[in-house]
Amino acid sequence: MQRAILGAGLIIFTSCATFGQGAAESPTFEVASVKPAPPPTGMGMRVMMRGGPGSADPGQITYSNVSLKSILTTAYGVKGYQINGPKWLDSERFDIVAKIPKGATKEQFQLMLQNLLAERFKLTLHHETKELPMYALVVGKSGPKLKESVDEDATATGAAPQGGGAGSGGPSASAPPPPPPPTGSDGTGPVMNRMKVGADGMPQLPPGALKNGLMMMTMNGRIRVVGNGQPISALAEMLANHMGRPVVDATGLKAKYDISLDFSPDGLNGPMMGMMPPPPPHDGAGGAPLALASAPDGAGGPTIFTALQEQMGLKLEQRKGPVDLLVIDRLEKVPTEN
Repeated sequence: MQRAILGAGLIIFTSCATFGQGAAESPTFEVASVKPAPPPTGMGMRVMMRGGPGSADPGQITYSNVSLKSILTTAYGVKGYQINGPKWLDSERFDIVAKIPKGATKEQFQLMLQNLLAERFKLTLHHETKELPMYALVVGKSGPKLKESVDEDATATGAAPQGGGAGSGGPSASAPPPPPPPTGSDGTGPVMNRMKVGADGMPQLPPGALKNGLMMMTMNGRIRVVGNGQPISALAEMLANHMGRPVVDATGLKAKYDISLDFSPDGLNGPMMGMMPPPPPHDGAGGAPLALASAPDGAGGPTIFTALQEQMGLKLEQRKGPVDLLVIDRLEKVPTEN
């Protein structure tokens, strides 16, 4: 496990070294608008991080209702629990639209975000390592209670599960790619405001909305995490960002699964109101997982610890290990004028 956490530290060292090199080149966005996000309405809050190198819109980023912690994790390639800063990193929300120079790489894009934070929010920080509590996600005594995902595209074409070699009936190289998630009239991402609400009070997601990651929804004091075709490592990463400490996947499970997990926010140390984990590298659809949230009416349901055991046959074990941190020395709460 120490190897896994130290690996995260190497990411920080690399990012910081690159940041130092970027001081001379000073890569910046062609133009950038940074504004405080409007306050959430009673209908909930939509969090979106869309665009950038490797996405369907490499020349622009469009961020809505994002926290500075989410921006920092993208800019420095770290996890939320690796950032040590003021509490309002999670609560203050911003809308950012920025034009990216043609041909910019992911590394150059990260430097642009770092420079934007330094310019608009006066960010300064340093690196240090501390021994901190963490969790290991393991299989419970009774074994896993998980549903392996079925490759719908392969099934539709009569192909065998992924992994078959030549002549084994594997997916055809000429098979069309899966359709992108449904978008709204503004083309900004999955339709969140058209979802129906089920009998349990939770939104019912449209088909194809969960192929690119996990989605967390909070309604009436309950939390639901859903996703299709996800590795357990993705669940561990989501848990880490919402529990405020590292979670290492020690299950040994290698397949991909359909995930549905219901629990209450009790016992969670990370941000929960409308927050998703820091986004993974931008997918081909040009977006990152979104979160739908509303103010809780009161906690209900099992804790995350009980829910994992009862619903998935998994368990969180407490451990300790070295964690590399980015410690914020200065960060302004209000950005400078555009």
